[in-house]
Amino acid sequence: MRLTVAQALVRFLAAQYTERDGARQRLVAATWGIFGHGNVAGIGQALVEEEHMPFHQGRNEQAMVHAAVGHARRTNRLSAHAVTTSIGPGATNLVTGAALATINHLPVLLLPGDTFAGRPADPVLQQLQLPYAGDVSVNDCLRPVSRYFDRVTRPEALVPAALAAVRVLADPAETGAVTLALPQDVQAEAYDWPEEFFAERIWRIRRPSPDEDELDAAATAIARAARPLIVAGGGVRYSGAEEALSGFAARTGIPVAATQAGKGSLPHDHPQDVGGIGHTGTAVADHLARTADLVIGVGTRWTDFTTASGTLFAHPDVRFVNLNIAAFDSHKMAALPLVADAREGLEQLHALLEQHHVPAPYVHEYAEEKLRWEARVDAAYAVPDEDARPTQTQVLGVLDTLVDASDILINAAGSLPGDLHKLWRTRSPEQYHVEYGYSCMGYEIPAAVGVLLAAPGRPVWALVGDGTYLMNPTEIVTAVQERLPLRLVILQNHGYASIGGLSEAVGAERYGTDYRLRADDGSFTGPPLPVDLGANAASLGMRVLRPRTIRDLREALADARAATDPTCVYVETETADSVSGPPPAQAWWDVPVAEISTRPSAVKAREEYDRHVTARRRHL
Repeated sequence: MRLTVAQALVRFLAAQYTERDGARQRLVAATWGIFGHGNVAGIGQALVEEEHMPFHQGRNEQAMVHAAVGHARRTNRLSAHAVTTSIGPGATNLVTGAALATINHLPVLLLPGDTFAGRPADPVLQQLQLPYAGDVSVNDCLRPVSRYFDRVTRPEALVPAALAAVRVLADPAETGAVTLALPQDVQAEAYDWPEEFFAERIWRIRRPSPDEDELDAAATAIARAARPLIVAGGGVRYSGAEEALSGFAARTGIPVAATQAGKGSLPHDHPQDVGGIGHTGTAVADHLARTADLVIGVGTRWTDFTTASGTLFAHPDVRFVNLNIAAFDSHKMAALPLVADAREGLEQLHALLEQHHVPAPYVHEYAEEKLRWEARVDAAYAVPDEDARPTQTQVLGVLDTLVDASDILINAAGSLPGDLHKLWRTRSPEQYHVEYGYSCMGYEIPAAVGVLLAAPGRPVWALVGDGTYLMNPTEIVTAVQERLPLRLVILQNHGYASIGGLSEAVGAERYGTDYRLRADDGSFTGPPLPVDLGANAASLGMRVLRPRTIRDLREALADARAATDPTCVYVETETADSVSGPPPAQAWWDVPVAEISTRPSAVKAREEYDRHVTARRRHL
């Protein structure tokens, strides 16, 4: 079959499927693209020819990757999107999105154009030249943030490269960003392909069972523990192991805390759910972590936010069991490894521990602590005056009264991830969509577009502060073009609220974190910037609602939830006090403070830092 390389690749991708538990879906369900001279005559022309590959028009290359990641997360990594770009800046704009995908173990296929393989002219437009290496292009920036990278410099090289690429996309232990760099001359080159290359292929998603000896060791450790704690990570959700976790926790009475990626693995009202863990966790979860003698990690990577930078798990004899499909992660924390699919591992542990239950006083202890935390959430959500301007936590509280299990909330950066992790009452596994592996400002709006494409009919909310909105509002235009009912909530607090608070805590005095006019003395201490982000969203095609009070907010959010067109709720927020605001951090996070300074605030912050550092330990 004679086709160009680009035509062959698109046709090949359209014939790839994944299958798990008898359910089949397209592996590459669609392609995003922005066309330039490096891909318009190759992949662009091929997409015109291939009727079975849907196409979405993006506005920013990084945002297209975020949209693809949103789709992949919503489909539990069973389906991915491809992203095609031109050479040069189009390709390098992929790097941030690729890092986000790889860090979060979420599949996305990147197809950047590349400079001429045949080198008819050297250099060509947008080509990087290095005196010491003739075979390097800017696309090599994608190597360290890709789980698989190949440059297709000959037509026949596409066959092994494409097969390797989709193998990695479909492998739950290996998946992440996959890059096939495509020189623009090779994209347009014709070749006689074997017809078998385009045959329908099914990539079955493995559910590996645990090794028998590892399983016995894990079960024995759990049975002997007096104060065990489960930490649920994103692997629970990607495995579809929520029911298995719920049954195991209910049978054994072991409490379950959650990372940002794992929150929602249990609904908030499950008796064993104790909320988020770590620096942004709940008081009950962090207390249980400090006193646990066994911690069972299920599908988690053990980041510093989860471990409170190595200070959280304080029991002198604490040990770990890690159930993870990736051997690399299962051995962290000097754990007993249980390398397996999360659902398979939990079900087999359940069978071995069917008669086991933690002591009743332990259950009573965490149940009482959970009730006290719920009262603290109620206080943060409370609305003493309906005619007042809302705080950020009151915005979440009003939204909490309006949503049900079908709603999906998307966030990634700023102060919102901490508030959501501590406070949000998750009702379904899909509802809580907070990207905190890379915590990338600008993720929310394009990710919401990807989720809307993957979950038509579900109410999808992108929650952003003004700083995040200014990073990447471009895909509002895509939502308008695709006629997607994006619900965007912009919280206008005039600056980087989260980093402002951190700046103050580490002695940097909130320098450079507020959005204010420059004053006569050169500092940024003038009035708030006269920007109107609501007007900006309206100019991009959204319907914009402008509530001024909590009463208005309640009506605006209800209006947005019922909307069938892209709708923005633009709200100025009030600064919360220590009573009505979110609870403070329940555990430490290591941000090194200046060791020497002439500023009293930095000196005091360093004293506090040195006090916390003494609690750090390595789990060996």
